[in-house]
Amino acid sequence: MKLSRRFFAFLSISLLFVLAGCETKMVVFDPQGPAARSIAELINWSIFWMLLVVIVVFALFAFIIWKYREKPENMDYEPPEEHGSTLLEIIWTGIPILIVIALTIPTVKTLYELEDVPAGYESQEPLTVHVTAADWKWIFSYPEEGIETVNYVNIPEDRPILFKLTSASTMQSFWVPQLAGQKYAMGKMETELYIVAENPGSYMGKNSNFNGRGYAEMEFEVLAQTPAEYEAWVKEVKETAPKLTEEKYEELLKPTHLGRMTFNDTHLAWVNHAKHDSKTYTNPELYRYHGYQGKIFEEEDNYKNADQDESSNHEGHEDHDDEEDEDKEEDVKSEDSHGGDHHGH
Repeated sequence: MKLSRRFFAFLSISLLFVLAGCETKMVVFDPQGPAARSIAELINWSIFWMLLVVIVVFALFAFIIWKYREKPENMDYEPPEEHGSTLLEIIWTGIPILIVIALTIPTVKTLYELEDVPAGYESQEPLTVHVTAADWKWIFSYPEEGIETVNYVNIPEDRPILFKLTSASTMQSFWVPQLAGQKYAMGKMETELYIVAENPGSYMGKNSNFNGRGYAEMEFEVLAQTPAEYEAWVKEVKETAPKLTEEKYEELLKPTHLGRMTFNDTHLAWVNHAKHDSKTYTNPELYRYHGYQGKIFEEEDNYKNADQDESSNHEGHEDHDDEEDEDKEEDVKSEDSHGGDHHGH
């Protein structure tokens, strides 16, 4: 008994030290928008059922251990042979099915709701922001305002924001825990994510998909502003920010970590990585990370031309190999003929 008390005391102290190193506030449970709130409620609902299962299982485990423990009066007890109970089989088969149903229905309902404009904001026109993931930064394009930012995005509060996600390199995962769930950003395709920030403030986002050595620092800030503050920021950018050029954009796509940057105009004027027929910008440096070729293809025809060139080169190698094989066969035949003459002599 003393040993068990010491063990539990040691376990409690250890937990205190472990928890002392954790964050005191889990941002997932501090939602600042309807999408994040729906996700938090779904998480809480799942935790409730998990705790219920754990408590019931451990309670039954403790009850069985205590009730059927070995005692002096039952040392020679032989339990009767049991052939099972149909009622118990039905109970412990039906209960997990009911739990799965209780988890599935709200999960599916929430997932479908997250694909639309949040309830209560249907009458407002969403602000569209194109999000392009690159190694290792986030590029935000405002086609309506004609501005572009790197590693931060300003949005007006209480207005639905439509993020259109794509990638200029590998697949990334766009996540702002206090405002929405995760959504993948992939090259040559586009995914959408609706968010609403109900209160002004700064909300950190990150890439939660492991895809290389620089992903851990691939973070960005979502700054929710009042409508007046947002309009003032847009005006300031239009008056002071430098113009984004194609050469500068190619430089941004290199696998580097950057600070915050702001530009006039957007790269959508000459490339949209979500479209299959758009330019594909890659850099020689990317080859070391992902095996890219380090070429810039202007149009879809260039893809085909490049493929044809590669295939023709490949065929040339095959022809060369065939010639070598024929030479080898002739050498073998001549050796055989010489060998036959030798035996003949």
